[in-house]
Amino acid sequence: MTEQRTLRVALLGAGSVGSQVARLLQEHADDFAERSGARLELAGILVRDPDAPRDVPLPRELLTTDAESLILGADIVIELMGGIEPARTHVLAALRSGADVVTGNKALLATHGAEIFELADQVGASVSYEAAVAAAIPIIRPLRDSLAGDRIVRIFGIVNGSTNFILDSMDRQGLSAEEAQRIATELGYLEADPTLDLEGYDAAQKAAILASLAFHTSVEIDDVYREGISDVTADMIEDARRAGSVIKLLAVCERIADAEGEAISVRVYPALISREHPLASVHGGNNAVFVEAEAAGPLMFYGAGAGGVQTASAVLGDVVSAARRHIAGGVGVGETPRQSLPTARIGRITTRYQITLEVADLPGVLATVAGILSEEQVSVATAMQTVENAGDATARLVIGTHQATEQALSDTVTRLAESSVVTRVASVLRVEGE
Repeated sequence: MTEQRTLRVALLGAGSVGSQVARLLQEHADDFAERSGARLELAGILVRDPDAPRDVPLPRELLTTDAESLILGADIVIELMGGIEPARTHVLAALRSGADVVTGNKALLATHGAEIFELADQVGASVSYEAAVAAAIPIIRPLRDSLAGDRIVRIFGIVNGSTNFILDSMDRQGLSAEEAQRIATELGYLEADPTLDLEGYDAAQKAAILASLAFHTSVEIDDVYREGISDVTADMIEDARRAGSVIKLLAVCERIADAEGEAISVRVYPALISREHPLASVHGGNNAVFVEAEAAGPLMFYGAGAGGVQTASAVLGDVVSAARRHIAGGVGVGETPRQSLPTARIGRITTRYQITLEVADLPGVLATVAGILSEEQVSVATAMQTVENAGDATARLVIGTHQATEQALSDTVTRLAESSVVTRVASVLRVEGE
């Protein structure tokens, strides 16, 4: 009987995900050996302080602060440190040493993905990153492998569980934004500094990764148009409900073609989704991603978008795949961008919009507002008016538009804000999923 090969695995980082990866690797060693064809030996765990208290007990003899020695002796390096540096330095060192890399670091890939994949191609190593976008939801592997023979047209969905929890709580429980954020923090959905989630940075990093993979080009975080949910109010949630919609923070990656040529648009913003759309039923901290492919048609991937154990599941799936590649003597699948598609500025996109105005409750106001939209080539689809306060003769006017360019909409909003009949432009939301 042939003796089973042993592969040395280096783990960089022992946070909520890293500690679960270490635990599962050790507790289910026999299962992983059977699935991968090799014994996966946890060679060491890189930590900042070996003596720090940990929620998940880890063998003291495996903890080290010597990254260089740990990486040089490894066949597979798992990077779960987060952030840019020293993660980037360690990943590049691992690739140069011939190791395969598994990472869940969305910030690193969204900023330095092109550099990392180019080096991996040069040395014949692989970089796997299923956990970087939607935790346990398998989205990277289907895009890279299952749909490799198809042409992806559009990807859109909910890729940040924290903001989805907040918006869902505001919608279903009638909470204010402040109340929903407080509960999200208490439950661990939000960090002490919630900016990455609330302002859309986390979702934008994930959108850059998805767009790069789906469209075979290089998209970095600075290419992504981004808005967060900080300005979403209870009134906006109620306006959406009256219109039969719900507000979700969406990541949208799509091909566009206009007079300027072909490009890709990558953007993150709060948008309206019909309550009949499947994304409207994604509740709590869950994630969901829609993929539209020319041949395969629409596909939806749904599940938990966060959590230490859930994310560890995705990491270990990549580790098993890397181990199988080692045993088979294969080389890494090249992911250096093969196309050079430009990223479209936000003004080029075309979609529907919902504009909410505070206006004077007087005859002729709707006609004046509709006239401004018509002059800017923005067509009115629906209009709904409610009296805000009978005492001061103001009303709330919610207008739904037909398809219009972002530039035309922007010009329209500027003129509305300057109009004598408009007290305030309360909000502007895009409509997606149609």
